Amino acid sequence: MVPHMPEIYQLSPTSHVPNSRLPALIYRSVLPADPTAASTREALEKNLWMQGGVFKTYRAHHFHSVTHECYAVFKGSSKLLLGRGPLDGPEEGGLEVDLGRGDIIVLPAGVSHCSIASKGEYEYVGLYPEGSPHWDNNFCKASAEETSEKARVAESVPIPEYDPVYGKGGPLVDIWRKAAAQEN
Repeated sequence: MVPHMPEIYQLSPTSHVPNSRLPALIYRSVLPADPTAASTREALEKNLWMQGGVFKTYRAHHFHSVTHECYAVFKGSSKLLLGRGPLDGPEEGGLEVDLGRGDIIVLPAGVSHCSIASKGEYEYVGLYPEGSPHWDNNFCKASAEETSEKARVAESVPIPEYDPVYGKGGPLVDIWRKAAAQEN
């Protein structure tokens, strides 16, 4: 299968969110027809992204500093706010994106996210690169010092060897390696 390039979104750090030098990626309509939690898991786990759970609307702003995360939407739709926490003002950035059934978003460690609206009994499978530690939840309300420490932790999370959708040789690996090299 020839990979379709994902949408690429770069998010700058804010006062309370590390974000990442690696961009968030959105793959549109890439899940099997009529996806379910089971078919979604089967499609992505073969690419060494492993299920952490099946989730519904989660309105709390948060990020994970110890792992990258993939949301694979198999039911409904949601508007996510990326890259900004509840204590950050709109002038600090952030981005709203719409996800629907069949879409996948991959969030690098440190990138905040929350659902600000959802419909159609929104559900998704949360997946993480094989071998990742269990995710931590950081609610974007820490001091500058703690946020800086979480940024250092997030920066040290390795780039996975497999794209969650396309596996070895998929676009995620190349996009993230190029983004990481630009910072050095």
